[in-house]
Formats: sequence, structure tokens, C-alpha cells
Amino acid sequence: MKPQVSTQYDNFEYPRVDTEGLEETSEDDLWFLPGPMEVEPDYLPPGPRAELRETAVLDDWRKAEASIAAHLARMAGRIGALDDRLHRSPEGWRHRLALMEAADLSWFAGDRIGPDRLALWISMRLSGVHDDTTALSRVGWAVRRLTGGPRPEVDLSAFLDRRDPENLAVEAEPFADRAGGWLDLMAQAADLHPITRACMGFHLWSLAGLGQYGDRMEAAVTAARIAASEGKGLVFAPLAMGGAGGLRPGGPPGERLVRWLDGMQTASLTAMRHLDDIEAWSVRAETEMSTLSGRTPPALCAVLTEWPLVSAPMAEALTAASRASVQRNLAWMEARGLIREMTGQGRYRMWRVAT
Repeated sequence: MKPQVSTQYDNFEYPRVDTEGLEETSEDDLWFLPGPMEVEPDYLPPGPRAELRETAVLDDWRKAEASIAAHLARMAGRIGALDDRLHRSPEGWRHRLALMEAADLSWFAGDRIGPDRLALWISMRLSGVHDDTTALSRVGWAVRRLTGGPRPEVDLSAFLDRRDPENLAVEAEPFADRAGGWLDLMAQAADLHPITRACMGFHLWSLAGLGQYGDRMEAAVTAARIAASEGKGLVFAPLAMGGAGGLRPGGPPGERLVRWLDGMQTASLTAMRHLDDIEAWSVRAETEMSTLSGRTPPALCAVLTEWPLVSAPMAEALTAASRASVQRNLAWMEARGLIREMTGQGRYRMWRVAT
């Protein structure tokens, strides 16, 4: 059987298209077509989105600083007073504040290293059976950077002691690139006050990819150094003494900066009161120990003002005196109320100044 052919369209004729006219159409009539990529204006998508975003971030922090200029000026005055105080003080006082700040920051970072464990680790590299040596090393790094070392905005890799491994994965972003982005943003904010710039850098730390290890200690120590970058005697600005509420995230830049200043005020007042107590104790100890002979008594006083907690082995190592001389002087000072034993144990005892 032969199939039938449909004749549905047999009675209709298709319209003819004049192809010659299309070729002669003027380009001015094709207004609806996009232009070449090279002539696209910069303000149209995709455009320079990263630059616009960074500009917006910096503008937000500039507005936040301008809105609390009086509060910032008062805080800068307190930091200046603390800087002048430390500039005229013994070197050991700065070390004491650094130990206190590092211990408080360890609780903020989740390591929870007490002053006694920190003192033993820094002075003699001693740790307990249940101590986390990684956490102790991290807090030890904080003490070193709070007392000196390279500036973070000059060489962040050297400041953090962090380098990319030789077997870095191809798809992984090198640390130098992440650090470079953060440093570029901080350089663009050079017109901001160091306290404001420190706050901004702290809160942008994780966004720059620098906190992938969950280590908030690095960000806080870096910010503390930046906030005191103009100081002569102050190596870092206290952030965590008396509480780390100023480091709490959340909210727009204005709210974060207000919390930052309030936290710095509490920390700086705590540091000032502590220095007042240490200065008063030093005068009292010098007066009462003036009758003692030898080099151990003044050396022991210097150690007690430099370290929040001191054990007999620590004092022996730091003063280069004999164990018998150290124990005899510690017992003499404890009997006269100059120092106080803190452990309540017969062994592994530690003393602090009795302010």
C-alpha cells in the first residue's frame, strides 16, 4: 500500500524573506545589541566589584570613627598615659603586663592557660602531664610578640611565624596572597587612627582568610600591636585584661568600634591599677630589704615584679643564685608579708607579691 502524502499546506505559499535588505541594514539601527567587551563602561556588571566592596568597607569604618571621635580621643589619651608610664618604668613591668594579657587572651581563644602554667613554660619550658604543649606554644608566641619582634604591618609572615609548606596543594591559596590582601586593605586605611585600624583589622581577619585554623589569638595579638604602633614605651595596647568583651564580634562597624573602645578602657585601667600596685610594692620591698646583704635580694625583687607568679626553681634560674639562697630569701619575704604563697602545697609552690 502506497502511503499518502499530506496536502495540508499545498494551498498555501510561504512568505519570501528579502536577505539582501538585511545585509544593507545600518549598525545604528541595531541599538538593542551589546557593544564590544572592550568598550563596556566600568560601572556596569560584572565591573570592578572587589574594589567597590573594599571602598564601601573602608567608608563604613571611616564613618564609624567620625561618629565617636570624642570617645576615641579619650581612649587615645589613656593609651598615651600608659605609654608614658611604661616608658619611665623598668623593663620587667612590660614583660609582666604581656604575661597577664597573654594569659587572658588564652581564655578568649579557648586555650585557658593560667598564669602559673604560663610562667613555668616561658621561663623553664616546663609543662604538666595534662598540659597541651601546642596551646602553651601558642601562648608563648603571644608573649614574645607582645614584648617585641617585627611589626605586623611590615612583615606579617615573620610576625606570625607562618610560612606555606613546600607541598602546598595546587588548588590551595598561598598564605602570602591572603596576607597581601589584608595588608593592602590596612594600607588603604592609613588615614584612620591606629586604634580604629586595629579594630578593623581584627574583625576583617577571618574574612581575609587568615583565620582558617580557628586561631583568634593571632588576630588579637596583631591588633594589640597595631593599636600601640605610635607608642614609645608601650609595645601593645591591652585588650583582654579585665575581660575580653571588646573582642566580641557582631553588629555594624560603629557598634564594634564602641565595644572595642569600652574593652580597651577597662583593660587599660586594669593595667594602670596593676602598675600602681607593683610600684608601691617595689618601694616597700626596697625599704624593708635594705638591711639584707648580697645580690640575691634585689635580684629576687626584680624577678617578682617581672613575673606574676614565681617558683623556687624559676627564681633560681632567673637570678643565677643558689637554691638555698633563694629559698632563704623567699621565706624571709613571706614571713614579713611581702609575698604570698598561692598553691597551699608543700611541693611545687609558687609565690606572688602581696599588694
